[in-house]
Amino acid sequence: MNFDGLFSNFGELTTTGLTQGAIYALVALGYTLVYGVLRLINFAHSEVFIAGAFAALWTWSAFGLDQNSVISGFGTILLYLLVAMVVAALASAATATLVERVAYRPLRKRNAPPLAFLITAIGASIVIAEAFGVYTRRLPQGVPTIVSNTPVITIGGVGITPVQLLTVGAALVMMVLLDTFINRSRLGRGVRAVAQDPNTAALMGVNKDRVIMLVFIAGGAMAGVAGLLYNIRIGVLTYSVGFLLGLKAFTAAVLGGIGNLRGALVGGLLLGLVENYAAELFGSQWKDFVAFAALVVLLMFRPTGLLGESLGRARA
Repeated sequence: MNFDGLFSNFGELTTTGLTQGAIYALVALGYTLVYGVLRLINFAHSEVFIAGAFAALWTWSAFGLDQNSVISGFGTILLYLLVAMVVAALASAATATLVERVAYRPLRKRNAPPLAFLITAIGASIVIAEAFGVYTRRLPQGVPTIVSNTPVITIGGVGITPVQLLTVGAALVMMVLLDTFINRSRLGRGVRAVAQDPNTAALMGVNKDRVIMLVFIAGGAMAGVAGLLYNIRIGVLTYSVGFLLGLKAFTAAVLGGIGNLRGALVGGLLLGLVENYAAELFGSQWKDFVAFAALVVLLMFRPTGLLGESLGRARA
């Protein structure tokens, strides 16, 4: 075990882990929203993330940018980021809406068992991923350099890059906006009412179908932003990247307490830190092993995750 490497690179590993964890957290929000209302896991959500990532990439291509493009100038960078972020969020929200309409709503109308939803979601996930695979001929897609990855500030001897600042900052801002929307808006009260007791909420005039559609759209928008941030951070996009990232985002949601929005953020950041520390300590080949082993160990002692579930109320 490389303890010397862990201690000497602790600051760099922490910043890298928080950056990766922020992306997990944004994707995890979609899992926790859908579970909080429907008590089901949307396993097609990883492909909702992919739709946003490709939408951002195609937006930059429409501006004439390719993998060799390097953008400079604050105003230009901000324009490319904002336009791509809006397009990515809309594309992922539209994909999530399509999944709800095609894969979930017909089954809900027929009172299908939970297993049917699980199988349908997995099928939808494969269909969307393979569609992107066919379109891209299964080749990796290069991403233009929109944000510099050169350190601009130093904290405790650790260089912080604009990519890291943007990723963590955007995740925190999106989390605050979503949390405020759910807890303080009229539509958010409807979401919490359906999460707590859907039948009583319906009797009180809450449109359950509209609420379900809303959580798919909100979760999709978060995944779209995560897709854009993934592009900026990694620089290469493949059609199949959503599978493992989606599993880790789901793990983050469970770690924090699936059904708890703030828990998704905590779980994502924690998972990013754990796997980066593990990669340095045990070797990169143990990175995924430790990430999922941490989930198993935590659930043995806290089955509801770190913060429990609270979108509606804790359920036994």
